[in-house]
Amino acid sequence: MVENSSKRTQGALQLQIINFNFEVVQVTWNASKFSGTNLTFLYKLSSDKTSSQCSNYILQQSHTAGCLLEAKKDEILCFSIKNETHLLLTKCQWISAYLKPSSPKDLNFQWHQEAITVTCSDLPYKRLLYEIQYKSMFDTEWQSKEGETCNVTTDGLDAEKCYFFRARVKTMESSYGPDTYPSDWSEVTHQQRGELRDSCQEKKLFPKFILISGTVALLTVFLLLLSLWKVQRVKKVLMPIVPDPKFTFPGLFESHQGNFQEWIKDTQNVAHLNKMEGAEQECVPEETLVVHLVKNEAETPIMTTTPLCPQTEEEEASGDPSQLPRRPLQGGEVVSLGGFTFVMSDNSYIML
Repeated sequence: MVENSSKRTQGALQLQIINFNFEVVQVTWNASKFSGTNLTFLYKLSSDKTSSQCSNYILQQSHTAGCLLEAKKDEILCFSIKNETHLLLTKCQWISAYLKPSSPKDLNFQWHQEAITVTCSDLPYKRLLYEIQYKSMFDTEWQSKEGETCNVTTDGLDAEKCYFFRARVKTMESSYGPDTYPSDWSEVTHQQRGELRDSCQEKKLFPKFILISGTVALLTVFLLLLSLWKVQRVKKVLMPIVPDPKFTFPGLFESHQGNFQEWIKDTQNVAHLNKMEGAEQECVPEETLVVHLVKNEAETPIMTTTPLCPQTEEEEASGDPSQLPRRPLQGGEVVSLGGFTFVMSDNSYIML
């Protein structure tokens, strides 16, 4: 009896058969109904003359759960599983129907401009498909390319990008049936510019991106500050700052509410008092005031000096010629300046 299914339930017994590259055949079962029971596995290959009991059981929780058999070629395997003397299952099948090829090894890569050829050693049996998958760092899914030999060329690649490559072997369903298994994926290989790389993590891209971003941010801040500074300068040119008079004229607004005439009077009085209070200091004669009379009869300038300090009794007794009695003022207009009084005619002027 030959069956075409790798998994068949007979009662509570469920089987799985895997032929590892025509080297080892693994038969396992799930005997949930017979938990705690050691089942017996008997088998016979087409090259054997008699049946044999499994010599290499797979144990699960100290009870038999499968058997490992040696295989050298594709042949028919007939086996039976018993619970002591009770037959639970019997089966015969070509072991190639459960083939799982070995993974490709020693992958070689050859770049041809925008194409790459992947090669490896072919397995010793035919009717296989060698699948090469690849993707770049910018791809989310793998791209596949298949060939009947391990010599597969993929087009449309960019040598400047870093690619991931992996390979596996599958069987053709038309030759082996639907119950086979693809091989495990080979180790992922990284390729860029025709060279093997340890990984595809572009270490230069991330710092470069950070550098560019930081430069743009600093430049933006600099331009913003420069614009603000320019605006302030233009504002100062168009609208200059008007000085506050209260700092130039102390007391004008605090005591006189901005009345300049009253502030002048008050300031003059304060200056006069300060002058009188400091009378004890060393007396210094004021600057000489020269009055020029333009009249013909008064061509000689008159010089007068006003003392800054009051006279003492000695000075009054000494008869200082500068302290002679003043003549009464006659004719012209009377002008007072700096504590002096002058009689001005129409042809007179004063030089300070």
